[in-house]
Amino acid sequence: MSTDTATTREQTDLSTRYLGLDLSSPIVASASPMTEHVDSIVALEAAGVGAVVLPSLFEEEILAEEHMVDSAFELGAEQHYEARGYFPLPSEVRGVAERYVGRLEAAKAAVRIPVIASLNAWHAGAWSRYGRLLADAGADAIELNVYRVATNEKLSAAELEAAELAFIAEVCERAGVPVAVKLSPFYSSFANFAAKVVAAGASGLVLFNRFYQPDLDLETMEVLPRVHLSSSTELGLPLRWTAILRPQLGEEVSLAASSGVEHGSDVAKLIAAGADVVMVASELLRSGARGAATLEASLRDAMELTGHATLAELHGCASRASAPRGEAFERAQYVRTLRSWGAGLTGHR
Repeated sequence: MSTDTATTREQTDLSTRYLGLDLSSPIVASASPMTEHVDSIVALEAAGVGAVVLPSLFEEEILAEEHMVDSAFELGAEQHYEARGYFPLPSEVRGVAERYVGRLEAAKAAVRIPVIASLNAWHAGAWSRYGRLLADAGADAIELNVYRVATNEKLSAAELEAAELAFIAEVCERAGVPVAVKLSPFYSSFANFAAKVVAAGASGLVLFNRFYQPDLDLETMEVLPRVHLSSSTELGLPLRWTAILRPQLGEEVSLAASSGVEHGSDVAKLIAAGADVVMVASELLRSGARGAATLEASLRDAMELTGHATLAELHGCASRASAPRGEAFERAQYVRTLRSWGAGLTGHR
């Protein structure tokens, strides 16, 4: 590579805007162990990420801790009054939420890039106050994970969606900062539900929540969690829906694509489809913070190859509305794909 070419590549403008925040890069470190500690967050900033998303504050953890604390105080309730002095007052117990706020404040003090807090819950009501708590602690935005496996046969899809939309609307109203909702693809009419989430107050969507599937130990019959890092083979789902939703929702709605980002070319494809940013976790867990720098360098290579000098030029140029034969993001390529596989098998006979 010539010196002039290398200089041009380094001058490529990767700036973007997400949830009203100006980012120097579209590569965002998604919630993972890499964003849990201040030292790794500092390393990610040095490697060039545009923002970080902290691991989630889980509703289940807060409720479980509250139950445990209540049980501990009730245990000695019938004992002599002086015995109560062995326990701190409930107000003195530093809970899950307070510890999370401490980590958020430490991260904000250590880096200049935006720090996005993450909530994982689905109940409406008093729990949504934690969105405001994180905003007051300095979160630049909030990523809301609505994760529930629909196992109740008496609960219809319409009832489930209505409950989730009510919760989303409450969090968005009370948070005081932009909220991006991280969705699963498992809705009866995904495009319709995505539009309703935006109408409920969400400033952006993250496509998609990657559910970890269970495994079974045949010796103990114990259900085990399994973590499988994503690869480029999983890029198709966020690529398709980013391209479809971008023209439907408009440029004012932020879109983050998540899952399947392994190479800089994957980042380029998702930006071309219409994503404002690309969430990365698996590649950072494989390669460490330096993985972000590698992704950025290969993204610059991909943009040079396609002739795009700025991310803004690349953004959305291959969405459902912009790409040649954009209908291929839907069903048009289905038969062709199947036949191409068959032709490949025939060629190996």
